[in-house]
Amino acid sequence: MSKKESTPKIIIAIDGYSACGKSTLAKDLSKKLGYAYIDTGAMYRAVTLYFLRNEINIESEAAVSSALSKINIDFINVNGKNRTILNGEDIEEEIRKMYVSQYVSPVAAISAVRRLMVAQQQKMGEKKGVILDGRDIGTVVFPNAVLKLFLTASPEIRTQRRYDELTQKGQVTDFEVIKSNLLERDRIDSNRADSPLKQAVDAVVIDNTNLSIKEQLRMVQVLVKERIKTLKRNK
Repeated sequence: MSKKESTPKIIIAIDGYSACGKSTLAKDLSKKLGYAYIDTGAMYRAVTLYFLRNEINIESEAAVSSALSKINIDFINVNGKNRTILNGEDIEEEIRKMYVSQYVSPVAAISAVRRLMVAQQQKMGEKKGVILDGRDIGTVVFPNAVLKLFLTASPEIRTQRRYDELTQKGQVTDFEVIKSNLLERDRIDSNRADSPLKQAVDAVVIDNTNLSIKEQLRMVQVLVKERIKTLKRNK
């Protein structure tokens, strides 16, 4: 049996606040490990986009339930990049816009939405060898994940990162508007009744305020190797 075949695959859960670089870390790590990347945040953004387009009243359980039955979310890889597909349409660029960001937390707080998304995420991760990033991956979706990470950074750094990201995409917006949106999303996500954003007790906390993307990636790669080594030793 080859070394590659004998190496167990694990589930890596990455949680944390908005604009902490969760998806960047997840994407880079998935390439290094050859793991599948499941962008759970994109799933909630896709639902939000559908609700906005179809003017769904999120206060109506019947309206929400009916809408969810018509939503199909998938991911495809195009030139090495994840693309989010909603009912056959590539919506990757659209769901990153501010008008979607402003509504994603209230939509993600709806229990029916969370139940459907969590069930889909758990199904996607059944075979392991996956990396998921979000708000409740290590606490709700995969509480038994071998490696759980919780990312954080200062509000100013997070705002600057999101500002730079939007500017590069040609989406000009105000710095303070972005900061307000990030903090409001954190407040809603941390205080919702269903699956709130919180650190798993056994998560490794990484404050990347002063870390580069490469430094953080190297740090996490070491953690992955350590966890897999321990897993093999305990078998």
